[in-house]
Amino acid sequence: MRAAAARRGNLYLRVVATVMIALMLHVFIGMAWTWVWAGAYAAAQVLELVLIRALLSQADPARARILRWAVAAMPVVTSTIFGFLALPLFASHERFAPTLGGLLLAGALLNVIVVNSSLRSATISAAAPHVVYLLIAPFVARAANPGAPLADALWLGVVLLIVSVFVAARTLERALRAEAAAKEEAERRRHEAEEAVAAKSAFVAMISHELRTPISAILAGAARLHSDVPDASSKTHAQLIGDAGAMMRTLLNDLLDLSRLDAGRMAVEQAPFDLRQAMADTLRLWRPDANKKGLRLRIEGAAHLPRWVAGDSMRLRQVLNNLLSNAIKFTDRGAVTVRLSAREAGDHLVFEAIVADTGRGLTEAELSRLFTPFDQLASNVAREHGGSGLGLVISRELVRLMGGDLTVTSKPGKGSRFRLAVQVEAAEAPDTRAGGAIIEGARVLVVDDHVVNRRAIELVLQSFGIQPTLAESGERALELLHSEVFDVMLMDVYMPGMDGRDATRQLRAAEGPNRDIPVIAVTASATAKDWEACHAAGMNAHVAKPIDPSQLHAALSEVLPAGVSRAAA
Repeated sequence: MRAAAARRGNLYLRVVATVMIALMLHVFIGMAWTWVWAGAYAAAQVLELVLIRALLSQADPARARILRWAVAAMPVVTSTIFGFLALPLFASHERFAPTLGGLLLAGALLNVIVVNSSLRSATISAAAPHVVYLLIAPFVARAANPGAPLADALWLGVVLLIVSVFVAARTLERALRAEAAAKEEAERRRHEAEEAVAAKSAFVAMISHELRTPISAILAGAARLHSDVPDASSKTHAQLIGDAGAMMRTLLNDLLDLSRLDAGRMAVEQAPFDLRQAMADTLRLWRPDANKKGLRLRIEGAAHLPRWVAGDSMRLRQVLNNLLSNAIKFTDRGAVTVRLSAREAGDHLVFEAIVADTGRGLTEAELSRLFTPFDQLASNVAREHGGSGLGLVISRELVRLMGGDLTVTSKPGKGSRFRLAVQVEAAEAPDTRAGGAIIEGARVLVVDDHVVNRRAIELVLQSFGIQPTLAESGERALELLHSEVFDVMLMDVYMPGMDGRDATRQLRAAEGPNRDIPVIAVTASATAKDWEACHAAGMNAHVAKPIDPSQLHAALSEVLPAGVSRAAA
């Protein structure tokens, strides 16, 4: 069937070639009977096509066996009809007619080898008639030209042609086998590579989930301690703990981002945001650090930016934060200048940010290593400034996902210039006429299997004026939801037994006072695929671990009713 499929794909070429041969012999030699030959060959080709289609659609095993034998015999039939033309050409007294007969058989043999190379038996059956005609050709030539001295030399030519065709067939067969083996090996290596990437991603996800629990507790405890202790010395210690926790969270996020980028699972969103406000908030965050080092932080072009655009605000700010952090970190004196602009490019906008510093600059060798993961350029960089060497690598990949690129130019002693360009879409300002939600006093149910996580979220919520109810499992949460009324639920996604998505599905399917309350997914694996699964289960929003108080506040404000909470009402 493989050989038949290959022959079927070559059908039109063979029929057209046959018609052209018949036309040429009719016009130049007057062999009008060749149209009968061409018709017989075309009919045999059509019959073979009909048999193949009948075999493919045949369900009866007995009939299928008969059709299979018929299909297997058709190459012999078609080759016998096609090669027959060589005999009258060898017997012809027309000049070059025997040459044409030899070319006809040689071409037919080459076609057989190429078309039927996937199966040796098909090659032999299709080539056999042509070989027989070649062996008969010297007898026909001697009978037609009894006094020709080269008639006997045809035997040598026939033998050489048959041997050459046999060698070509063997060579092609070996090449095809080698190609198939190479493809199989490449497929095996690809599968192994995919398994290795999946195993690495699973390991990183598992480590991430385990690390986010203590980091959440560190950050929440440090924030609560900083707000509660009265003396400045204790506040300093609390701030130190918080800064260390934030560094751990940044490193963990970088490792996760790199893992997702390697696995091709990183995605960027398209949502409306205020571009001017996003840039202002980002730059305002770094002004104290610049002032602390005695640097000027200059902003150019912000007033000319469009207000509302559609893109990934969080990832855009992540990249800009990284560029500003590096610029301030590696500049001892002078200024850091940020030039902002936006221009139309077809049906979208291109936002451009250039971060230029007056630092020591980079050599050509350092520039070539700048976007290498975990490479800190010098051994003292990590010791003096910290970091993992992943920021720029991740930033460039994120920018490329956003339809742009991140480039750098630098000269030793003359500072560095990073250019960020991404595609954004023009967008309308959202309707903000409705008032925001008042989350203070809201009735919140926190569901998490880990006591440290429950305590960390509780500390964050208490700072919002919320005293939450805590549940250690999905089963316990459903019990509480049937007996008490809540305004919102924070649901850990991955828990032993009933996980967060299953608990949400059961909540939505059952009758009760909390059937339609908002559910916020809390997960350490906040990928787009995970969020889609959470949304399909009936969850309304999500926040990532370790909990960022501002993100949790924003999520609560998003899902709670506008104006006032139900508790306040």
